[in-house]
Amino acid sequence: MFKKVLIANRGAIACRIIRTLRRMQVKSVAVYTEADALSRHVTDADEAYCIGSGIAADSYLRADKILEIAQQVGAQAIHPGYGFLSEKADFAEQCIAHGIRFIGPTPQQMRAFGLKHTARALASENQVPLLPGTDLLENLEAACHQAKHIGYPVMLKSTAGGGGIGMRLCWNQDELAGAYESVKNLAQNNFKDAGLFLEKYVDQARHIEVQIFGDGKGQVVALGERDCSMQRRNQKVIEETPAPHLSPALRQALLDTAVRLGKAVNYQSAGTVEYIFNAATGQFYFLEVNTRLQVEHGVTEEVTGIDLVEWMVRQAADDLPALDSFNIQPSGASIQVRVYAENPAKDFQPSSGTLTEVAFPSTARVETWVERGIEVSAFYDPMLAKIIVHAPERDIAIANLLSVLEGTALHGIETNLAYLKQILHSTVFRNGQSSTQFLNGFHYQAHSIDVLTAGVQTTIQDFPGRIGYWNVGVPPSGPMDSLAFRLANRLVGNSEDKAGLEMTLAGPTLRFNCDSMIAICGAPMDVFLDNEPLAQWQAHHVKPGALLQFGKVKQSGSRTYLAVQNGFLVPDYLGSKSTFTLGQFGGHAGRVLRVGDVLHIQPAQASQRLPAQHLAHALIPHYTNQWEIAVLIGPHGAPDFFTEADIEHFFAAEWKVHHNSSRTGIRLIGPKPQWARTDGGEAGLHPSNIHDNAYAIGAVDFTGDMPIILGPDGPSLGGFVCPVTIAHAELWKIGQLRPGDSIRFYPISIEHASKLEKYQNLLIRQLDISVKSPDYHHEQPGNPVLHCIPEYAQQVRVTYRQSGDKYLLVEYGPPVLDLNLRFRAHALMTWLQQRIEAGELVGIVDLTPGIRSLQIHFDSNQLERDTLLALLMAGEDLLPAIDDMEVPTRIIHLPLSWDDVATRLAIEKYMQSVRSDAPWCPSNIEFIRRINGLDSIEEVQHILFSASYLVMGLGDVYLGAPVATPLDPRHRLVTTKYNPARTWTPENAVGIGGAYLCVYGMEGPGGYQFVGRTIPMWNRYRQTTDFKEGKPWLLRFFDQIRFYPVSESELLTLRKDFISGQFKLRVEETTFSLKQYHQFLQQNRSSINDFKTRQQAAFEAEREHWRVSNQAIFVNESNLDEADAQSELDLPEGSYAIASPVTGTVWKILVEVGQSVKLGDPIIIVESMKMEIAVDATASGPVHSILCQKNESISAGQLLVVIQEN
Repeated sequence: MFKKVLIANRGAIACRIIRTLRRMQVKSVAVYTEADALSRHVTDADEAYCIGSGIAADSYLRADKILEIAQQVGAQAIHPGYGFLSEKADFAEQCIAHGIRFIGPTPQQMRAFGLKHTARALASENQVPLLPGTDLLENLEAACHQAKHIGYPVMLKSTAGGGGIGMRLCWNQDELAGAYESVKNLAQNNFKDAGLFLEKYVDQARHIEVQIFGDGKGQVVALGERDCSMQRRNQKVIEETPAPHLSPALRQALLDTAVRLGKAVNYQSAGTVEYIFNAATGQFYFLEVNTRLQVEHGVTEEVTGIDLVEWMVRQAADDLPALDSFNIQPSGASIQVRVYAENPAKDFQPSSGTLTEVAFPSTARVETWVERGIEVSAFYDPMLAKIIVHAPERDIAIANLLSVLEGTALHGIETNLAYLKQILHSTVFRNGQSSTQFLNGFHYQAHSIDVLTAGVQTTIQDFPGRIGYWNVGVPPSGPMDSLAFRLANRLVGNSEDKAGLEMTLAGPTLRFNCDSMIAICGAPMDVFLDNEPLAQWQAHHVKPGALLQFGKVKQSGSRTYLAVQNGFLVPDYLGSKSTFTLGQFGGHAGRVLRVGDVLHIQPAQASQRLPAQHLAHALIPHYTNQWEIAVLIGPHGAPDFFTEADIEHFFAAEWKVHHNSSRTGIRLIGPKPQWARTDGGEAGLHPSNIHDNAYAIGAVDFTGDMPIILGPDGPSLGGFVCPVTIAHAELWKIGQLRPGDSIRFYPISIEHASKLEKYQNLLIRQLDISVKSPDYHHEQPGNPVLHCIPEYAQQVRVTYRQSGDKYLLVEYGPPVLDLNLRFRAHALMTWLQQRIEAGELVGIVDLTPGIRSLQIHFDSNQLERDTLLALLMAGEDLLPAIDDMEVPTRIIHLPLSWDDVATRLAIEKYMQSVRSDAPWCPSNIEFIRRINGLDSIEEVQHILFSASYLVMGLGDVYLGAPVATPLDPRHRLVTTKYNPARTWTPENAVGIGGAYLCVYGMEGPGGYQFVGRTIPMWNRYRQTTDFKEGKPWLLRFFDQIRFYPVSESELLTLRKDFISGQFKLRVEETTFSLKQYHQFLQQNRSSINDFKTRQQAAFEAEREHWRVSNQAIFVNESNLDEADAQSELDLPEGSYAIASPVTGTVWKILVEVGQSVKLGDPIIIVESMKMEIAVDATASGPVHSILCQKNESISAGQLLVVIQEN
């Protein structure tokens, strides 16, 4: 038996072969392209080697590359699977010439049967019935002449290849003439053989095939027949065995004829003899022989119990017992469906993109190559999986298969899952009356909405969003105006948590493919249903084919919401369907909607048709450009951070909304505070700086002198003071703020905030005008400090700060970096978690530690703040003594590319577009050296790679990004942050700010000084050795990070391999003892003090240099535009931009600039997944500009052509 076998294929068949090889204890070798790098066949194989970027012609069809790998790794045999090189006689000969066994038929057999026109001749010699047809055609003229002789309709076929590719049904000469060059092109591109021939077409035929296997020594056996009549465009969709309604005599004749044909050439290995069966006459005709393993071989395996792959391997290794020694007794019925990445509602248009959810039930055999997070490219066949069931009887198999399909989830791209279910439910299939033409007339009912235009920023959100992950830097997202969102759901009879659409400034155009009920709430917007104006704030019934068009938001407000009955069907990510665009997860494919997207919904049933509800005019929220927003003072106030005058001015001011505002935060323009202190001490140079603590949603935090309202997509941790927090019931207003609006804040008590929330909930529940809003009486801001426990012998000072009506911030000790304080916060968090797990404490949403604090997010409807505060105060006496504390810690060794090219690019970009004279430019590392008083950059490098960084918090800049500090104070390199901040930071850049180190979880703005780049801290979709237990984040609190150097190129490889799980980190499990740490500090006190003294002197010298050179001025961010903001395409008035509906390659450009086109004219041909997709004009008029080139790779939604409307 072979020791090692290379699989010259990809996808499901490669995984299938690997599985058998593993059971046979034969090593498997996979080949793959960069586009397939995350495919399961790569991770499943014992060895895997890259052979190209993506295009099949440069990779999987390159025999030379495959043979080179096979020789390099010592493979003794090659299994070609199906497709690609599986029926290439030349490749089989090359394998033999290189001393490698080709697992399959001989080259001579492949040639005899491989070309369909020669196979017809061989069949004729062996008295196998044939349909009228031709030899190879010389040209189109010969094709037309022969077609007249045969009689239309005819099938135009490629003599090479298979899988339904290179075949076209032609009903007349015009169709033949139109198809000839296209089929020839597909044949040449996919099979490198442009030979074509014609064959008579039989209407209402069945496609039946027989599985044969030969030993190459004269023995050939038939393993039963399969019915493959359920075809679309000659591509098989559903296969089953046994074929329904065949008489025993006919079944035996099919098997005998197949065996006779195989024996005529001493056939070896697996093969399939295919027939056309005319059910009306009972006659069958030879179609072709496939000299390979078929896609549908699994159904034969299910009923026979035979592993065909194992037989193939053993036959090639001369290790197969005599075929007549096997007792072949097929039992039961088996059915297979092919799951494709395609949209049945759009003429089966191929679909590509990231699979955001993949789930298959374990009750069926599933052959697949996909997992969650796989990128389905446009380079290959669109098949994602084969789902196979086996049962004693056909009816039971159908029922089982339907159950499996109901439990299958594939999200992120379009698939044919719903189409398959509808076929299986059809009477024709259930009765076993399928024909090859049945699906051509099959009516598929899509339960979906097509996105014809996408709007400015349209996302799927749900309420209350993604709750419970604030402590690892995952924001809640959700609707920015939850009031309008919840009311829209209420009007269509949904629970308030159903997913809906959030539309910002301008909405999409949507086509409904099924019945539904909708409601539109939020900012006033022009809305039309089938060109008729549609009222907001009430429910409407929508019929299939209806066109829903959203215009722009009118005078006031920013966001409008669409609810559909039963909500939008998208998968949960960390418990929510909300889109977090920065993190690229949740909602539809983790992003804003694009042209061509399809949103799935449940059709409204007659039983669900409720009376259309509406909201009384008096209850509709008031949208304005002059807002008043209720806030609670805190967590930070006067006199410790702000002056009393600052707080007075804050409430007296009319704040303006800055244009650079978004879901992450609303920037405000207004008076500059005077501040109660000159700087932030250890936390930073500006008085707004504090040691990182958790933010509350709706907190108004001062980043320097400019306040920002933290939005639902904002960061969880930060080092800026927050004088007020918006009341929970008032948060909806920030979703409607638009640039230029004015805001006045007014203070309220927590009691009034509670009344506002209860009123809002009652209004949504009852939609009743009799519900009265609570009266407001002017209140003083009060004190943000709710209570303070003073410091004494065994007790550190504890400060309890108000942070809105849903959060409470507990601070320990003075504002310094002290591990004792972090441990105290951890002790409190652990104590609270134990109470929660024991069921003694309800109403806690999440617990988020900071450097010296713990923020408690609580549900005030379940747990009153005063009750929580009393519990916390009493709990202080129950916490363990800090000196005795030990915590589990992992020493995690991370690769770091020092001064990485990506970080240097970010600095260059900053200098070009934001600030060219910053003292930390052009080299952040040189700046770190200078401000810390070090002698050389090498000394900076030595310290970084020697340090052990203790993780104090997670999510400092989102998604599990650590904020960490060196355990050894002599390794604490101290810096200032960028001012103003960068507009772009590369993902996983490593930087130092203040005394802290951070790894950026994703691209975005930032201010830490760069030292290099490392591997991802977050694995969006895949679970691996390092990302486990359902957690996409890598690190835990109190992990220790130690860096080791790698080159830039090594890091790029490690980054890919880490996400796939092929690269595993070195992790050491241990404990961290605070007592031992204190001993270490005591032993090294003298050298630590010397280091700090030198560091402080250098820091002061640097600041003095800034003062002398006028570099100490803080830039006023209210005057800054986003430096690298991407502008929208500047379209001429009255013009239309046409986007590609699919990802693929531009094959033909059918128009030129200035040419007049009509609505519906094809203008571009895109090749995608071996299919030609026409892109049609969406308006009539002259072509204004062409935005693509022939052979250019394009993505779905990419603009191709601009047409000036007549």
